[in-house]
Amino acid sequence: MSAVLDVLWEDRDVRFDISPQQMKMRPGEVLIDCLESIEDTKGNNGDRGRLLVTNLRIIWRSLSLPRVNLSVGYNCIINITTRTANSKLRGQTEALYILTKCNNTRFEFIFTNVVPGSPRLFTSVIAVHRAYETSKMYRDLKLRSALIQNKQLRLLPQEQIYDKINGVWNLSSDQGNLGTFFITNVRIVWHANMNDSFNVSIPYLQIRSIKIRDSKFGLALVIESSQQSGGYVLGFKIDPVEKLQEAVKEINSLHRVYSANPIFGVDYEMEEKPQPLEDLTVEQVQDDVEIESDEQTDAFVQHDREPVFSEELGLAIEKLKDGFTLQGLWEVMT
Repeated sequence: MSAVLDVLWEDRDVRFDISPQQMKMRPGEVLIDCLESIEDTKGNNGDRGRLLVTNLRIIWRSLSLPRVNLSVGYNCIINITTRTANSKLRGQTEALYILTKCNNTRFEFIFTNVVPGSPRLFTSVIAVHRAYETSKMYRDLKLRSALIQNKQLRLLPQEQIYDKINGVWNLSSDQGNLGTFFITNVRIVWHANMNDSFNVSIPYLQIRSIKIRDSKFGLALVIESSQQSGGYVLGFKIDPVEKLQEAVKEINSLHRVYSANPIFGVDYEMEEKPQPLEDLTVEQVQDDVEIESDEQTDAFVQHDREPVFSEELGLAIEKLKDGFTLQGLWEVMT
């Protein structure tokens, strides 16, 4: 079984000039906001670009030269602030400063909205990053967390319990610990019956392999976690063997479903989403209206009549049609 996290780099890496393939949304990745006219003030000052905000990362790319781009995973972000920056396109203006750390190297990014008066650059990135930070239980292996309340699993949003197995031994110690197993659509959770705080939460995102192996306690369920999560090897004893085999089959099935469409847990929606151009373009419809002219009041209709001298005005004018007077025309004009 291949681990999802081994190929998942989008939220855990900072990359420059990525390929179009790497720019595409991976399964489970959702585009939350798209901001036009954003300048990468530090790296490409004076270059107008587009900023994409997803549930895993932010992507900036130049509009004039698309191969000039960058991808910043939320897990690399150390700090986000707003400060004044010197933009070639805007001059002195408020900008978004993002400090990151990736592979022991620090990077600072400064983004400026070229269009004045819009705070969306700040609100979108800061709010989505906060949603990412507060949903780590979906993505990170956790030990001794506040998982259980009144002997029941505290469910995450979008989480559903598929199975609960009592009498499961955790084989991490010499004598083992008796506890309860929860199998959900996003993770596996075990807790000790005598001490709820002695527990482990293993997201499918962090599972490298699930196997049945022989141990000094007999056949056991062995879960190996990814290297990024610490490379743990966790053993659980489930009796009878038939129940163990059923549990492994169910976990493998749920893991495959999850791998095809991961739930990363970053739940955020924009209050105002930019409308596509097609939605803003309205086809012009010809009004089915026939316009009739009122000859008594339409003083500006051309009649091509012969000129005559007007003593009142002292100049030549077109001969007035019957029913019109100069006084009447002046009243229409005023």
